[in-house]
Amino acid sequence: MILDLTPDELLTTTRAVRKRLDLTRPVERHLIEQCVDAAVQAPTARNRQRWHFLVVTDPAQRRAVADLFLRALPLAEGQPLTGDDLRRMHHHPGTMDRVFDGLRHLAANIHRVPAFVIPAVEGRTDHASAAVQAGTWGSILPAVWSFMLAARARGLGTCWTTAQGPLEGELAQVLGVPYDEVMLAAFIPLAHTIGTDFKPARRVPRDQVLHWDRWQPGGVAP
Repeated sequence: MILDLTPDELLTTTRAVRKRLDLTRPVERHLIEQCVDAAVQAPTARNRQRWHFLVVTDPAQRRAVADLFLRALPLAEGQPLTGDDLRRMHHHPGTMDRVFDGLRHLAANIHRVPAFVIPAVEGRTDHASAAVQAGTWGSILPAVWSFMLAARARGLGTCWTTAQGPLEGELAQVLGVPYDEVMLAAFIPLAHTIGTDFKPARRVPRDQVLHWDRWQPGGVAP
């Protein structure tokens, strides 16, 4: 079944789903295959089509992958937050409380998620130039977003995480991925959603992020 959503509704209501994943219902293989079919219509640098989608549904394999997710969470690193980051994150009071509450719920139930999708791309960017990174990531991120949109259209929920990062080599070994040649781009829980009535997120105003002709500190000039 495809949900009756306009293109704009699909784009603005495809959320990071953590608490509303149906953990009691398997995800049908044909739905995942349809999402991959949509994903590989995305743009790809030089038409190289280096994308791959590893789908984990086997119970034993899911347990191993879920264990890696939990062990990797406290090891996560990222760029230090700036003042502007904090301002945007807390622009709408309570937003981050809900985000962290959802993350705690996902972590507590990760072993119950019926499917994991680990998108991968041939070629590593560990020490690559900005141009090479742009081409590599630009060849997998649009495809993954298309996968997530296709999932939403079919009543499935996804959540982009980078939990694989700290233990990517170990996850690659569990999945039989040649780590020196292939990069695991994300770790995405996948399940049917509890209800389909998702709404647009509350974001900072457009005039803080839109720039015309040249960079304007704080966004577009009035």
